[in-house]
Amino acid sequence: QVQLVESGGGLVQPGGSLRLSCVASGSSFRPYAMGWYRQAPGLQRDLVATITSGGSTNYADSVKGRFTISRDNAKNTVNLHMNSLNAEDTAVYYCYFAATYSEYAARFGSWGQGTQVTVSS
Repeated sequence: QVQLVESGGGLVQPGGSLRLSCVASGSSFRPYAMGWYRQAPGLQRDLVATITSGGSTNYADSVKGRFTISRDNAKNTVNLHMNSLNAEDTAVYYCYFAATYSEYAARFGSWGQGTQVTVSS
């Protein structure tokens, strides 16, 4: 069973930066995609960014140009560099792991426990 361990959340002032990391363990093969989703109170869990094993990326429109996702296939690690943060970025951020394209397309896969990101002065 895949386990995802996230780190890097916290409190940051508007305009600041944070870096989230997620390490996947328990998988004997390279996942099709890894990435990040987020969920603010009272709202659904939405895409932030994903990256496939081939390096193809997909970003939510709201984070394009501010967030950068990267991945280390050898270490099954995915990182999210977040710049120019604002209050609307406040949410619990969840690491995501899709073993196959089918899982990725259906948004079905494994999820981390979540890490809180709060943007406030």
